[in-house]
Amino acid sequence: MATHSMLQDRIRVAQDLLGRVEQLCNRQQRSVEGRAKLCSKLRAELKFLQKVEAGKVVIKESHLQSTNLTHLKAIVESAESLEDVVSVLHVFTYEGAGGQKQTLVVDVVANAGHTWVKAIGRKAEALHNIWQGRGQYGDKSVVRQAEDFLQASRQQTVQYSDPHIIFAFYNGVSSPMADRLGEMGISVRGDIVGVNSVAGADEGGAREEGSEEEDDEDGSCGEEEEGGRDEEGQGEEDEEDDGDEDDALHTRVDRATVVASLAFPTEVKVDVCKRANLDITTLITYVSSLSHGNCHLAFREQVLTEQAAQERQEKVLPRLEEFMQGKELFACQSAVHDFRVILDTLGGPGEKARAEQLLARLRVVADQPSERTQRLAPSSKVNRRSLTIFGTGDSLRAVTMTANSGFVRAAANQGVRYTVFIHQPRALTEGKEWRATPI
Repeated sequence: MATHSMLQDRIRVAQDLLGRVEQLCNRQQRSVEGRAKLCSKLRAELKFLQKVEAGKVVIKESHLQSTNLTHLKAIVESAESLEDVVSVLHVFTYEGAGGQKQTLVVDVVANAGHTWVKAIGRKAEALHNIWQGRGQYGDKSVVRQAEDFLQASRQQTVQYSDPHIIFAFYNGVSSPMADRLGEMGISVRGDIVGVNSVAGADEGGAREEGSEEEDDEDGSCGEEEEGGRDEEGQGEEDEEDDGDEDDALHTRVDRATVVASLAFPTEVKVDVCKRANLDITTLITYVSSLSHGNCHLAFREQVLTEQAAQERQEKVLPRLEEFMQGKELFACQSAVHDFRVILDTLGGPGEKARAEQLLARLRVVADQPSERTQRLAPSSKVNRRSLTIFGTGDSLRAVTMTANSGFVRAAANQGVRYTVFIHQPRALTEGKEWRATPI
């Protein structure tokens, strides 16, 4: 009877979580990358539980306790607690200590990429025992996982700052572990619980071998047929299967003694880059007649008509001005030279006047592409001019403003991710207005 009641409760939780994930994009007022993957995992778990309910799968009660829902619920609650969530279950690739490519799953990426969250549903007792080297073979302590997160984050900077890492514990964390994570620079959220006795304990001990505590963190993006379970119905993450007998023998954690309870911050302060590097597409867009009110026209050129329609729907200049406000503005010599050539050929008098005003606000610097830029292989999207402009911005540790999203994607495909502000393009149109049709 107890098993049936527990099963019904798990099914209700899975259904509730699915509904909450569906609402996530509405709350964030944007598309959240990975939402479909999270829903898929929840549906797989629900499907498995419903098979158990129908008698198609027989499992032990302890296996029912090891449902993946604990971890999935922790992910959902973390996403609901943060602002500007970019993605969930995001797989990052980074270079490990031995130079080998490694993958890391970040449960929630928020605050426009500045915040990484690992949601942890396992009990404080189990986490503490694993940290002390008393876990099962293959268990990887949270402290070791924190080292992986720190190493990966240093290679995934956002506006030239390392993402801020939060470990969110939904079943508590021992005070010594929380202190160790804090020393490493990891923020801890959740209940910090006391330790009854530390006699003979090596508080810094951590296992040297093993994989992530959740099997899900193998970087796989595949769909699970049965929620990642084996034939006996064992959950892939085993979040709650902490072994009561083992806890009774080894645990030094007293979950009844809550030393502190740390909630997610209502506001996260981040280091925002105060430098902007303007590329040619941004210089043109800024001075374009389209961007300055002359967009109620149908041009003979289809691309210009489309840009005019886009401008009527969403003005681009206010976005540029807002981003540039308070920043030191740069442009490299190649960008300015080519911009002037285009301006002399196609620009109208108003566009040329605005160009002089804009260039007076900029600091023009010598071309100085960064070392990693020079390693990129040229292609149709990766040309020398773009390498020079984006590479100079990279050397300056500035955010490159651009409408050239093709280059950004092509460089990312080669493993180089630039810090960019992407906007819609606008062409120089003043010289073609005379033959355009007013709308």
